[in-house]
Amino acid sequence: MAQRYVRVQDREGRVYYGLLQLSQSVQVLDAPPWLQGQPTDLQLEPDSYRLLAPCAPSKIVAVGKNYTDHAAEMGTPVPHEPLLFLKPPTSVIATDGTIHYPPQSQRVDYEGELALVIGERAFDCVPEQAQAKIWGYTIANDVTARDLQRQDVQWTRAKGFDTFCPLGPWIVRELNPGALLQTFVNDNTQPVQFARIDEMVFPPDFLVSYISQVMTLLPGDVILTGTPFGVGPLHPGDRVVVAIEGIGRLENTITIRQPGRSH
Repeated sequence: MAQRYVRVQDREGRVYYGLLQLSQSVQVLDAPPWLQGQPTDLQLEPDSYRLLAPCAPSKIVAVGKNYTDHAAEMGTPVPHEPLLFLKPPTSVIATDGTIHYPPQSQRVDYEGELALVIGERAFDCVPEQAQAKIWGYTIANDVTARDLQRQDVQWTRAKGFDTFCPLGPWIVRELNPGALLQTFVNDNTQPVQFARIDEMVFPPDFLVSYISQVMTLLPGDVILTGTPFGVGPLHPGDRVVVAIEGIGRLENTITIRQPGRSH
């Protein structure tokens, strides 16, 4: 099994990066792993921590319509260049966290995606340099208020609500280019999304290069690489799972957002 890099919080509220062991204990690192974090003598037992999102990005750069079939289901052609938008860091939650259904929307959709974690500063890279800037891979759900996306000229509101970027459960360093991505809702054993990640229109190294020509990517930043065909609505009480072969499962539940209550 590939090494699983996690970010956790202990009972006293201290946050650590670490390596998840087969026993579910966590070997704590002295820094984020992409900043050359090294193992320490501290080990957290399985019942002494909770998983957080595996990184705390300064920004989340997302790519729209990066699978041909998804562009078609949205009723649009595949873009000639990557279609970029931002999700705020405040939208990030961990696996097992709750997605809050906002009162402004009547249609909230799941969008299972592969996420890239940047390991070193990237500015104006060519694709050959860009691959080395990708430190690892995790899973994301680009939750979207679909009715607001169609209503607004741009997508900031539809994509930017708190809890609209589940991320995790951990990061792996290597991934099969043809790894299978699947999304499941509730107890249905048939996936609502099913694709190989090499079906992307613009592959990861191209995306990192393209984005780096617009903005500087910093260590720990996240790129969402787009969702395949099969997006659909979520309802309060639903459970959504995004699974990527070679990484794991990102699982979240949906609830109505209560006014004034933080997550």
